[in-house]
Amino acid sequence: MISLRLSALAIGLAVSGLSMAESYVVDRYQDDSEKGSLRWAIEQANAKPTEASEILIQAIGTAPYTIKVNAPLPEIKAPVKITGTQWAKTGEFIAIDGSNYIKGTGVEACPGAVEGQFGTNVRTTTLPGLVLRDINGVTIQGVEIRRFCIGILMNRASNNLIQNNRIMHNYGGAGVMLTGDDGKGNPTATTTNNNKVLNNYFQDNGDGLELTRGAAFNLVANNHFISTSANPEPSQGIEILWGNDNAVVGNKFENYSDGLQINWGKRNYIAYNELTNNSNGFNLTGDGNIFDSNKVHGNRVGIAIRSEKDGNAHITLTKNQIWNNGQDIKRCEAGGSCVPNQRVGAIIFDVPGLEHAHFVGSRGHGVKIDPANLQKTCQQPNQQGCNAQPNQGIQAPKLSYAKGQVSVEVKGQPNQRYQIEFFGNTSASSNEAEFYLGSAIAATNEQGLAKILWKPTNKVASITANITDRLGATSELSSAVKLK
Repeated sequence: MISLRLSALAIGLAVSGLSMAESYVVDRYQDDSEKGSLRWAIEQANAKPTEASEILIQAIGTAPYTIKVNAPLPEIKAPVKITGTQWAKTGEFIAIDGSNYIKGTGVEACPGAVEGQFGTNVRTTTLPGLVLRDINGVTIQGVEIRRFCIGILMNRASNNLIQNNRIMHNYGGAGVMLTGDDGKGNPTATTTNNNKVLNNYFQDNGDGLELTRGAAFNLVANNHFISTSANPEPSQGIEILWGNDNAVVGNKFENYSDGLQINWGKRNYIAYNELTNNSNGFNLTGDGNIFDSNKVHGNRVGIAIRSEKDGNAHITLTKNQIWNNGQDIKRCEAGGSCVPNQRVGAIIFDVPGLEHAHFVGSRGHGVKIDPANLQKTCQQPNQQGCNAQPNQGIQAPKLSYAKGQVSVEVKGQPNQRYQIEFFGNTSASSNEAEFYLGSAIAATNEQGLAKILWKPTNKVASITANITDRLGATSELSSAVKLK
């Protein structure tokens, strides 16, 4: 029976183009090419690029277990599984630490691709820890990656798994960067797809994770992204820049300028995440992105939607629970909300981003933008040389309450269908969206007007609502009506 199973495994590997797996054991923490070192193990795996091998990093001596590398590690060029073996036994991580050759302790140690730029929010692929470039089928688990400029760089790499790791103190680009960058800053399609980043802990990285320049169809799920006072640039938990069709599900984001920021990405699905104590929970542009059933609380702005050059771009918000925002959190490293007298609260249109003239905060160290290229938002009809209002300026509905029913007035486009979502709050003074209560459909007449009645079935103190048009653009919240 055993021989039959081994034969079946051999046949399967042969069909896939891979030969039988081989294991390389890391049982020395010196950074050299001698047998038993991490550098040696990666070199051995790379020497057989058609072999699905594994690297087993053992816990040597007493905790904490740390491999300090003195120079960049070899790029990973084979489908290898790298495992810190102690995590499965005790939950402890074996660290791969770059502090011996990353000179300096702050963001100045991490240069950008443009001379004179450094730190978060500059294009960079410099000084990474583990590099997956033009490779598929790599797994990394059970390790701590720390004190590089990028913890794990996945450049034009697909079908890889990053799971059960701790990613810390990578101050330059990101803790984990998934990018289709062609080496010149241009995106490449179909090169950075179907990767999974699951169940990791990210602390005090510049950006926790980036999906940039063509990264698509990737899954980022059940990770914890947190920034502390030790982080010199608490920018984003996740930044999506020109990344499309990704799923970000079930993560938690704490203490950033933006919990999650999207810059012109399309059709990303963002659901069941929790965002708290950020300057902006979500900070958004892009077309066709959907935000579903997230918990957004204790931020300055819960959901910020920026204006952009694509006046037809639309963002859909549905079933999100939003409460206790409007906090005094002025944290603005490559994002956030620090404009004086900025409207704050649950869902706010026209919060300025780095591309806008009225942004207040750091655009990245060494970053200089010609004022002529900074964008503005149109404030008057037919105004020229400016961006249209976000989500086509869709207006929130007007609510009133009498005799146990909510009356809803919608003002929109003529002869159009709108979905209305209702939210309840435990406090009569709340104007947010603490609980999702249900939805209804309204169809406008030739004047673009509609009125419906809706009867709440839950006992709440106040109700708000927003509307979504047939293309998926969602409004801000209405003013609240008090029920008691």
